[in-house]
Amino acid sequence: MELIDNQDNIDYRRVEKAIQFIEENFQQQPNLKEIANHVALSEFHFNRLFTKWAGTSPQRFMRFLTKEFAKEKLAGSSNLLEATFESGLSSSSRLHDLFVTYEAMTPAEFKSKGEGLAIHYGIHETPFGECLIAITERGITDFRFLDIASKELIINELQQDFEKAVLVFDNDITKPFIEQIFYATTNKSEPIALLMRGTNFQIKVWEALLKIPFGQMVSYETIANTIGKPTAQRAVGTAIGSNRLGYLIPCHRVLQKVGGIGGYRWGVTRKKAILGWEMAKA
Repeated sequence: MELIDNQDNIDYRRVEKAIQFIEENFQQQPNLKEIANHVALSEFHFNRLFTKWAGTSPQRFMRFLTKEFAKEKLAGSSNLLEATFESGLSSSSRLHDLFVTYEAMTPAEFKSKGEGLAIHYGIHETPFGECLIAITERGITDFRFLDIASKELIINELQQDFEKAVLVFDNDITKPFIEQIFYATTNKSEPIALLMRGTNFQIKVWEALLKIPFGQMVSYETIANTIGKPTAQRAVGTAIGSNRLGYLIPCHRVLQKVGGIGGYRWGVTRKKAILGWEMAKA
């Protein structure tokens, strides 16, 4: 019996063809129109189709490939200028923005394994127990409650991520961040920069979490639908569980679809306490 192509098969092959095109040509940094033309679709239709099947936009997918390629170059003998142009980027500032967004460090810091980078951390009481917070001059890189993960474990993980960075314990530097997060009485302070370190998929999930309003809750299914991957609820749950910016990226606002509170990296009791506190304030 002859197989007849249905629309899903046609769409899948188009996305597969687009992915192959991007992988082969990302060093030329093709724009959305060029990629869409390659699979004979309009830019609007192609962008929606790619996001539906791949769970990320074509541009984000290309940025991820570009960043990974640049990491390989910088880990070898290439200097920043060589890595920039071999990656197909027009300027070192674009490479800088790419690394700060997805690696929480500059290209130079990545190449030097964090040498010259100072990470200040502090230990503070919060309404939900003791936490460790770590910051660089660009923002918060870690926020974790301490009764689940020990201080020593978190510091070791930080040192592995930023091998040659200097870790400095200083509660005076980190205390204002805690006060702004939990005790600010106005919304006039500057937004806190969060340095998310993760895969393309994880960052997309975390960005969706940041859009959940204070005091409200959504399901894992809603997050999966939001990022265009309705069948990836388990992967979404894994990405949520990998969050290293507890409370700030509000994974506590995600519940099971039917009835259950769902898991929480820092304990279900704490999750319930945070949700109750937020709803009372909201």
